[in-house]
Amino acid sequence: MPFNQFSIIESTLREGEQFNTATFTTAQKVEIVGLLDDFGVEMIEMTSPSASPQSEEDIRVITRQGYKARILTHIRCHKDDARRALDTGVDGLDIVIGTSPQLMQHSHGKNIRQIIDLAADVMGFIREQKPDIILRFSTEDTFRSREADLLRVYLAVADLGLVNRFGVADTVGVATPNQVYAMVQQLVRLTKLDIEFHGHNDSGCAIANATAALEAGATHIDTTVLGIGERNGITPLGGLVARLYTLNREYVRKYKLTLLPQIDQKIADICDLDIPFNNYITGAAAFIHKAGIHAKAVLADPTTYEILRPEDFGLTREIAIGHRLTGWNAVRARSQALGLLLDDDTVRDVTHTIKQRADTQPLTLAEIDALLQEAAGRLIVAAVEAGK
Repeated sequence: MPFNQFSIIESTLREGEQFNTATFTTAQKVEIVGLLDDFGVEMIEMTSPSASPQSEEDIRVITRQGYKARILTHIRCHKDDARRALDTGVDGLDIVIGTSPQLMQHSHGKNIRQIIDLAADVMGFIREQKPDIILRFSTEDTFRSREADLLRVYLAVADLGLVNRFGVADTVGVATPNQVYAMVQQLVRLTKLDIEFHGHNDSGCAIANATAALEAGATHIDTTVLGIGERNGITPLGGLVARLYTLNREYVRKYKLTLLPQIDQKIADICDLDIPFNNYITGAAAFIHKAGIHAKAVLADPTTYEILRPEDFGLTREIAIGHRLTGWNAVRARSQALGLLLDDDTVRDVTHTIKQRADTQPLTLAEIDALLQEAAGRLIVAAVEAGK
């Protein structure tokens, strides 16, 4: 699957609701879905209607809005869950059941044969009720499952001819990119079905694993805004966009990238979070250049030290100059921005003053501007006196 043909399943309103400070009202969910729909995500996954009465009502509200994105809900492999979900009017059901030894023992208590029989029963029921609904079947804790068990389940379900897509879930964030690539490639080859990857970030590999899944032929990637979710969350929407943008900007041109800062800030506000300073794209430091040699090169050609163009995300870069590492090229650029005509020797003198003072405490931009204005004033006085 070419990178520019993948789809995002945005799960902020499902996986994201499992984050410790995430509690979304109905109105907030409508606003979030509206932003994500405008951004251009292809699918939006919501919490199971079996979770609570309000969860069910919220899905009904969302499905009545007429969004371009398809609305999905995530359910257990239970007929009761399926029956309730079908009644909400969603476009698709995402079914999941654990296949690792840990989950088979401590979650549902079923063996592999029973899992296959249950999947056949539940998915057959769903197809009888709504033949055209989008249907995904996923194993949970895929990468701690025995490979023989996984292939037995996936191939048996594929033979039923009932599902549109298989899911692969790194539920505890244990997988490496090589493992993800191998598993996805194998499923693509054996089943010929679309493959969805859901990756947790417990060991910091969620973005790399999602990219490996796409490289291996996955068609769908689960994300949440700011990566929120159970524990350390999953692949962040902005992080996935940043990774694919750096490979080829065309891969993410279909999305309205300028909305990303607003989307990140909305979730941060609702969840009472600060966006991390080093967050992909929208972090406060993402486009700040400080060291003198960096600043000089960026002023000449931003691509020297930037792989992402801030303008493509509705953002701007900043050259920090009030510190001991500043360079005179950056100070000169600031003087030019102020409309001051300072010769190079004067700019170097001001730069030296900034460095001296910044050894004690960084200067504010207002303090730097005052130094530049003062230097310009001295030049004017000198010119007047020279002309007398």
